[in-house]
Amino acid sequence: MAGIQEDSGKSKDSASSEEWRLPGAAPGKGQEGCLVGVLAVGHTHLVQKQLASETAWTCWRQPSRPVNAVNQDLTKKRESSRIPPWKRLGVMAAKKLRRARLSQELCERLSRHQITTCQDFLCLSFLELMKVTGQSYYDVQKLLCKVSRACAPKMQTAYEMKLRKSVNPSSAFLSTTLHSLDKVLHGGVPCGSLTEITGPPGCGKTQFCIMTSVLATLPVSMGGLDGAVIYIDTESAFSAERLIEIAGNRFPTYFDSEEKLFCMTRSIHLYRELTCGSVLKRIMSLEEEIISKKVKLIIIDSIASVVRKEFDTKLQGNLIERSNFLARGASVLKYLAEEFSMPVILTNQITTSLSNGLSIEADLVSPADDLSLSEGASGSGKRESGCVTAALGNTWSHSVNTRLILQYHDLLTRQLLVAKSPVAPFSAFFYTIEKSGLVLQD
Repeated sequence: MAGIQEDSGKSKDSASSEEWRLPGAAPGKGQEGCLVGVLAVGHTHLVQKQLASETAWTCWRQPSRPVNAVNQDLTKKRESSRIPPWKRLGVMAAKKLRRARLSQELCERLSRHQITTCQDFLCLSFLELMKVTGQSYYDVQKLLCKVSRACAPKMQTAYEMKLRKSVNPSSAFLSTTLHSLDKVLHGGVPCGSLTEITGPPGCGKTQFCIMTSVLATLPVSMGGLDGAVIYIDTESAFSAERLIEIAGNRFPTYFDSEEKLFCMTRSIHLYRELTCGSVLKRIMSLEEEIISKKVKLIIIDSIASVVRKEFDTKLQGNLIERSNFLARGASVLKYLAEEFSMPVILTNQITTSLSNGLSIEADLVSPADDLSLSEGASGSGKRESGCVTAALGNTWSHSVNTRLILQYHDLLTRQLLVAKSPVAPFSAFFYTIEKSGLVLQD
């Protein structure tokens, strides 16, 4: 009996040991690993405690299941109830970890686990970070502080902003070479913000974009930015032949050889994106490309094309989805513009709002959108009053910092309006489209 009692006691102790040991772990080591994990959890926030205790409880209740399977189930459970990281952390968390001044070795180690951005890093728990970095709890805590500071908005005074622009004026604006327009805009298309070009088809929006592409590649001494251009074309409207024609005719003395022209074309990086998803994916992945290719200008021609094709605002819920997409896209573009001090140019389309309000939602009307035109005649012969407005609504209208409206004046002449600007009053200019691009009329 004594022998039986001794065996049963031994079996009980063994069972207890097996239940507390992580499956697949060697005796002693598994318990030691659990102890380290429990001690680490004791120093974390309440949320991390809860997640760790949930893991420990699941392993206790299911000792025969592999740890990886348990962790996968818990991860899925947490992800299903998790607020999207981009909503919690903000767009600045999309910054690459390499720009957070982490060591090259650590960045390479993290990239093997598909952890490449500050957002990826900050969404992990302390235990997960300890595992992937191989560092102690206190070292991980220091890393978290470092990464958090890297993607937090930096405070600056108005004096610092003014000083930076006065020291290097060329970094504040991209000259359009339309001298009267540049004068009104205090230098040209502003860097660090979004500029929208809107108007009806055929009045020169794409011509303006192609012209500014050439200007951005010029040396600083000629008013350019001496950099590359990322051109996202959603309407298949970009023409390499027209790019060369504008460059050769606008700056004949500088582009005096085919070699210089071809060198300029190699600095224009064109992407054709035909859906909202592909456009958003592209702009979310631009940060590394901006650094490696020394990009100084981003152009999207046009943002309205993909949005209006995919979102029918008459269908329930589509207006909210469209607004969310536009807000997210604008947020990413503003971050890139501010972070790299570059201009971002987007083209928009127009839509018509009649006085009876039947043709369009009131959300689409804004004082800065109004092109002050009358539209069409009714069936009874009476002319209905209305206005042509920029598309995409008030939400988008508030996202752009500067709005230039292009419209027809007569068969040959068109009109450019500065409809919205933080530095310029409402202004109007007449222009024509020549071989050299847009040319203002005196």
